[in-house]
Amino acid sequence: MLKYFICILSVLTGLALTGCNKKKTEAPPDVGYGYAPDLIGKYVVYDVDSTVFDDFAKDTLYYKYRIKEKLSEAFTDNQGRPAIKLIRYIKRYDPARSYDQMDWTVKDVWNYTRTATSLEVVEENVRYTKLVFPVKTDLSWNGNAQNTLPAMDYKYLYTDMKQSVNGTVFDDVLCVEQKDDKRKNVIHRQYYIEKYARNVGLVYREITDVYSNTVVAGVPVEQRIEKGIIYKLTYITHGIE
Repeated sequence: MLKYFICILSVLTGLALTGCNKKKTEAPPDVGYGYAPDLIGKYVVYDVDSTVFDDFAKDTLYYKYRIKEKLSEAFTDNQGRPAIKLIRYIKRYDPARSYDQMDWTVKDVWNYTRTATSLEVVEENVRYTKLVFPVKTDLSWNGNAQNTLPAMDYKYLYTDMKQSVNGTVFDDVLCVEQKDDKRKNVIHRQYYIEKYARNVGLVYREITDVYSNTVVAGVPVEQRIEKGIIYKLTYITHGIE
């Protein structure tokens, strides 16, 4: 009887230890922090194409350049939170020289703050709430909650999707729709989106903000533009330095 009792006790003890060990090794839930890396030295390089429609000059201007965004230096922001300087470098397109023959020059210094619940980026002294955590399809929030601009409803169109961006395939990509008024206005078209890849960060940004006072039935604003801008920033490569 004593041997039987000892045997049962050993089994129960083993189960208890197994349960404890399992509890200790359980990974925390993934809320999507990988979409907003905060590693100092991480950089991403982009190609930028911008088309400006000038109704005053009756002209269309094309701009092409390359941008590098680098998480450069940790600091404490004005709210006492850990933040990072996001330095943006530029190489302006020159048909006579390749980008490899050019040096980077500093264009902007932005602030990058990832908290437990959001990613905030200060662009040209305006703080935007770019992402919220946990990431979840159809989740929406006010991207202008931390600034004085009118409310702007951001929304995750999808998350964790395998997708190719400029020929590079990423296993996990999310898309934030910042604005889309396609069905609301026949003279003004606004369409803003950003895409983020896990462990990389921002990989694509598109801003379409165009006008046309000449209304033609069945013809979208994008095909009769008189004024505005179409801006696209597209991933090239990334790394650590």
